[in-house]
Amino acid sequence: MSTEPAAAAPSGRKLGLLGILALVGVAALVTTGIMSRERSDARVRDWTDAQAVPTVAVAAPDTRMLDPTFNLPGRIEAFSRAPILARVSGYVKAWHVDIGAPVKAGQLLAEIEAPDLDQQLLQARADLLNAQANARLADVTLKRRQTLANANVISQQNLDERSADLGSKQAAVKASQANVDRLLALAAYKRITAPFDGVVTARDTDVGALIAAGGGLPMFVISDARKLRVYVNVPQSFVPLIRVGTKARITVPEYPDRTFEAVVAASAQAIDVATGTTRMQLIVENNEGALLPGGYANVRLDLTRDVQPLHVPASALIVGREGLRVAVVDAESRIRFKTITIARDLGREIEIATGLAAGDRVVVTPPDGLSDGDEVRVAGTATAQAAKPAR
Repeated sequence: MSTEPAAAAPSGRKLGLLGILALVGVAALVTTGIMSRERSDARVRDWTDAQAVPTVAVAAPDTRMLDPTFNLPGRIEAFSRAPILARVSGYVKAWHVDIGAPVKAGQLLAEIEAPDLDQQLLQARADLLNAQANARLADVTLKRRQTLANANVISQQNLDERSADLGSKQAAVKASQANVDRLLALAAYKRITAPFDGVVTARDTDVGALIAAGGGLPMFVISDARKLRVYVNVPQSFVPLIRVGTKARITVPEYPDRTFEAVVAASAQAIDVATGTTRMQLIVENNEGALLPGGYANVRLDLTRDVQPLHVPASALIVGREGLRVAVVDAESRIRFKTITIARDLGREIEIATGLAAGDRVVVTPPDGLSDGDEVRVAGTATAQAAKPAR
């Protein structure tokens, strides 16, 4: 029986070569792992550093005209309004018009009985007659003395005394006549008449009521409502934007679907220190009688602007002890705070009066903890792309 020769055993040289190759492979694998870990750590560090710098969204102040009008509350008043007070004391004899009645200028409204005044007038007339009689007697006496003086019967001194007496008596006549005229003028006020065409908007008297001259409540109030005055108080910052001749539109609660045209007729040209506003007067025609004096009105005024205002989102406002501020990003991507004043709050938009320039980059929604000089990244730019950590 024959046998196969046995396989040759590997030599020591080959075994050494294989060992070296294995060691090289292991070293390469370890080196690759270490380098990969270092790259991953570097990306994590870069990402962490990027997260430490906040990213903010910015926008330039808007210059478009958001609302070219301005709404203000107003008070409607009659163009002419006269409270009628009694000029003489007495009792109401009769009244002839009630509230809501249209009246004409000079129309009789009421009559007053004034017995005291009547007696004073009778006495004044009697005093006038007495003074006139005394003056006539003095005149006759003077003429007689002049005749005697021409005959050298009386002295010149006596003649001068008679002449002075006549002058005194004539002055007394004029004084008595003036007193009668005064009382006649007062007696005419026993008839209360309307001063102009209008409507009786109030009556606070009745037959038999005791009336004191110039005191108490008005007996009547007459208002001319064919043309109305509307008064509004304009904040100081808007006074230059509302000029005499500016058009306005008026709405009232009783007519929610109607608008009435008005025009600014006058300005007080002064600031009320208590309210910081200027009172302006508007004129509105009311021939139909739809608007009522004394009522509330919403006044929508057209603003006359020489420069377009700046607007920022309401979310950009920062309220603190320093007042109202906004955060802006400067050319070096650092935060700078600017103090502002507000012209109007339009809800989602704020109209800025002072403090901003058109080229400022305003932080739309400033995060908490921002300080002046902090470095930030602006959203949407290449510098805002933060590195992501390795997975």
